[in-house]
Amino acid sequence: MIMDLKNKTILITGGTGSFGKNFVKFLLSNPRIKKVIVFSRDELKQSQMMSEIKDNRVRFFLGNVRDLPRLHRAFNGVDIVVHAAALKQVPTLEYNPFEAVKTNILGSQNVIDAAIDQKVKKVLLISTDKAAQPINLYGSTKLCAEKLFINGNSYAFKKTLFSCVRYGNVIGSRGSIIEFLLKNKETKKVFITDSRMTRFWISLEQSFGLVMFALENMVGGEIFIPKIPSMKIADLFEAIAPQCKREVIGIRPGEKMHEILLTEEEARHSYDFGKYFVILPENDEIFHVKDRYKKVIKKGKLLSPNFSFVSHSNDNWLNKAKLDKILKIS
Repeated sequence: MIMDLKNKTILITGGTGSFGKNFVKFLLSNPRIKKVIVFSRDELKQSQMMSEIKDNRVRFFLGNVRDLPRLHRAFNGVDIVVHAAALKQVPTLEYNPFEAVKTNILGSQNVIDAAIDQKVKKVLLISTDKAAQPINLYGSTKLCAEKLFINGNSYAFKKTLFSCVRYGNVIGSRGSIIEFLLKNKETKKVFITDSRMTRFWISLEQSFGLVMFALENMVGGEIFIPKIPSMKIADLFEAIAPQCKREVIGIRPGEKMHEILLTEEEARHSYDFGKYFVILPENDEIFHVKDRYKKVIKKGKLLSPNFSFVSHSNDNWLNKAKLDKILKIS
């Protein structure tokens, strides 16, 4: 089922980022949508978007998720908020920890408070595989944001619904290794942390599909996870920059050898829902709503207790041909 966006006003925090900017374009392809609001703190990127996107349904709102009064003003009359604003550069945040806390944790709580106060109907957090069993500060702050969103439902009592999506690296996103390699094809030498390292990869189109699926099906408290492919870092370099000499430099601070999207502990209260996994809250009694998740429980299949979705043991792998196809589309 495709969500009906007729006469809906949608606001995207972090709307000038890689996901936000392209998601705005995706939303505007639907003629039924009423308004799309880009909320971000970067005036230059907003100016660039204004010159690129000519559509009278777009509004630009300069502000920071750290600023609760500004969010109150921005959320007035909004039906749906997609919360994509975050600080996310792992090495940088290891050395600037409280900046990550202020944006990713306190900012997320501000989004929750403003959404409840302004009676926004649905709010969806964009999370990351690094939130599952985190070892770095970025992942830890996103885990906190997930917990805040899930338990935000206990305050809103069905008037405002809060859920999350969690996925891996976006192919070609700004600042990614793929973007760097594509923009620097003359590079003679590349640096690899560890040739055994694996990562989950998702295309922008897949991320949009996940977000729309979550917005359509969420009843509050779920984490939606896509069944996306993995790829070895060494294979990624071979596919995009086969001519480059490689130097192994070792894993950087805060990095994992492999990423995880769904843990064994979460599997005990998670369901296979076709193209997606859906994690339900471990204790749904806090929401005081009987049969809240009956659709997922009825249509989905409960995962086995020892199941986990980890990048190196994935059944679905990207190869050069599949990667090339995705890059051509995006």
